[in-house]
Amino acid sequence: MNVLLGIGNEMNGDDAIGIWVARNFRHKNWLAIDCATVPENYIGEIVRQHPEKIVMVDAAQMNLKPGEIRIIPKEKISKATFSTHTIPLSLFMDHLRELTKSKIYLIGIQPKVLYGKMSNEVKKAGERVIQHIKNDEIEKIKVLE
Repeated sequence: MNVLLGIGNEMNGDDAIGIWVARNFRHKNWLAIDCATVPENYIGEIVRQHPEKIVMVDAAQMNLKPGEIRIIPKEKISKATFSTHTIPLSLFMDHLRELTKSKIYLIGIQPKVLYGKMSNEVKKAGERVIQHIKNDEIEKIKVLE
């Protein structure tokens, strides 16, 4: 089993993309969890799954065009800004890696608006992310430079 973690705040426009992806993702080999703004609350459930892969999806300010998608390596997390977390994602990733020995991916989607409704650019990016994960093509996503 693999685990998809959707992170974000549905009250903040495009910041909801991670949870939108989790709510719209279905695959027999994956458990999708809508974590809202507190992914650390799901550590027990994640560990119980013994995942090979953990994918986190979140809106990330990366100074790209709205809807651009990037894998954000742990060492590059400081190049992206995340708005709604109680603990830094780099610490969360380290903790998960230690507990699960899983391959962990953080996928950032560049937001357009952080208020009102989700933008079409970001929703379409969410659809592309879903297809990459379903088709086991996560490595085809560009890495943040």
